[in-house]
Amino acid sequence: MIGDDGHQYGVVSIADAKNISDEKGLDLVEVSPGAKPPVVKLIDYGKFKYQQQKKAAEAKKKQVTIQVKEVKFRPAIDTHDLNVKLKNVLKFLEQGDKVKMLMQFRGREMAHREIGLGKFRKIIQSVVDDTGASVESPLKFMGNRAIAMLAPAKKN
Repeated sequence: MIGDDGHQYGVVSIADAKNISDEKGLDLVEVSPGAKPPVVKLIDYGKFKYQQQKKAAEAKKKQVTIQVKEVKFRPAIDTHDLNVKLKNVLKFLEQGDKVKMLMQFRGREMAHREIGLGKFRKIIQSVVDDTGASVESPLKFMGNRAIAMLAPAKKN
């Protein structure tokens, strides 16, 4: 049995341990039931639970969540629009978020996909060169869209 202040009582019978805990007004908690003999400790259980909740809340507060931001492009995008979207992609990557880049094709654009895909590859390469981001999933074609996923650069 271990006291609340770290004092070791040694091997004590269950009845004596309960009497000591009643005298001190503390709870008798089994710390390691598998040990021979089992180890019990005198603690204020309500205070102990409160401290555990505080530790869990602190750990959750420090946890970083990574979001996936999506940016859509079209093959006939103008330079100004492209620059605005690229600026947003760079901002997202700086914030530590992943970026899902989409090149959407419509109508007759589907007949000349290679032009749009070439433009999309250049856009992806420029983002990788500017930020040092890594391509998490390479360019894939799904239906009428080309999709690529970028992850932010690792910070040392």
